[in-house]
Amino acid sequence: SELSEEERSKTLASRLPKRNRKVLLAAADVYRPAAIEQLQILGKQIDVEVFSMGVDADPADIAKAAVEKAKKEGFDTVVVDTAGRQVVDEELMEELRRVKKTVQPDETLLVVDAMTGQAAASLTASFDSAVGITGALLTKLDGDSRGGAAVSIRGVSGKPIKFVGVGEKTADLEPFYPDRMASRILGMGDVISLVEKASMEVSDADAARMQEKMAKAEFDFDDFMNQSKMVSKMGSMAGVAKMLPGLGGMIDNSQMAQVEKRIKRSEAMICSMTKRERANPELVLTDKTGRSRITRITKGAGLAFEDGLTFMSEFQK
Repeated sequence: SELSEEERSKTLASRLPKRNRKVLLAAADVYRPAAIEQLQILGKQIDVEVFSMGVDADPADIAKAAVEKAKKEGFDTVVVDTAGRQVVDEELMEELRRVKKTVQPDETLLVVDAMTGQAAASLTASFDSAVGITGALLTKLDGDSRGGAAVSIRGVSGKPIKFVGVGEKTADLEPFYPDRMASRILGMGDVISLVEKASMEVSDADAARMQEKMAKAEFDFDDFMNQSKMVSKMGSMAGVAKMLPGLGGMIDNSQMAQVEKRIKRSEAMICSMTKRERANPELVLTDKTGRSRITRITKGAGLAFEDGLTFMSEFQK
């Protein structure tokens, strides 16, 4: 499904704290119902402050006040979220020009949908002509378009793509690298981006500790849960698979959905275990009380006993 305006703002803002920046998100969409409230909720989720002056304020005034607040309180990055525009409307374009003139932003990015193909390129060119933009943020690049819009935008509008959205989670917004995108389009994977995603979610020390535990066969259910959460933060399974050479075109979205469903079932069963069982897998796997434990665990997770047996078999592998 298409990313909503607040999700797009959320993903862009969420990239910045990873780079040790203090970010302020300005809610300048005063038209869409509950847009400000939704941004405030999302801001709390990613620990980014949201500045608002309500729905009766002028977007240019909101942007100006946000920048002044940022200067006074030590913010070094301000992201101004304006109302979405699917067509070039002169009244809305004039509003954008006033916002731009008021705060003189370093970047003016247009969010476009990759699924619209050539239309995305034409829209980017039209907005650049009307307002003057520095680049585009291309969403839904995990769809069937396979990056054709990325090629069109640069060729038709002459403007670069700065970020791409390859899923609906915050971790699915990435800086755009043409050579890496070319590899994905050709089904050759993108190992560099995969390594970067992993390095943002797990420290070298944690990785070394996990490797040591696996080498000593000390991997427990808590470790399994931590790994699952780490992979989840990296984005959807489909997005991660497309970065692996040779896998991008072999596994479809329905298969990936099944994998993600299995992982959620596994997590539910681990949450149903006692602390002692999570730290000592042999209690469930080899102990004489294992069968009764699996019965209790699956019942607590709302699953069938066979689901428990399947998970235990997969865990041992």
